Amino acid sequence: MEDKNLLACANKAKEKAYAPYSGFRVGAALLTREGEVFSGCNVENSSYGLTNCAERTAVFSAVAAGYRDFLALAVTSDSVGFTFPCGACRQVLIEFNPDMKIIMGNINDEYIVERAGDLLPHSFDKESLGKGRLGKNV
Repeated sequence: MEDKNLLACANKAKEKAYAPYSGFRVGAALLTREGEVFSGCNVENSSYGLTNCAERTAVFSAVAAGYRDFLALAVTSDSVGFTFPCGACRQVLIEFNPDMKIIMGNINDEYIVERAGDLLPHSFDKESLGKGRLGKNV
């Protein structure tokens, strides 16, 4: 699937965003290795910590449907700047594929592409579990 097509899916998902507090609508579209696309939008809550981002909504939907191998994720908003995944979303994306293509768009239909692992250097991963500061099991 082309980057622009995945961004179009993300833009469509953005229309479903629930953002009554910030007014900042975000949409995401996640491409699986099997060619399936899962979309997500941000869902805000009056208790801001309970808000869920569009990127994680898409990933969690795909995982709930039985998919784990992701190739690309497109994310967009109504901003003139590019929409980057937040830190929590970056950590979730890296969990599944640090080489995943992340396509970040803006309202002007412009986009840039990065690799998930490059967006969050020195991430916490499965290799980090059970290791102390000196690399010994704790």
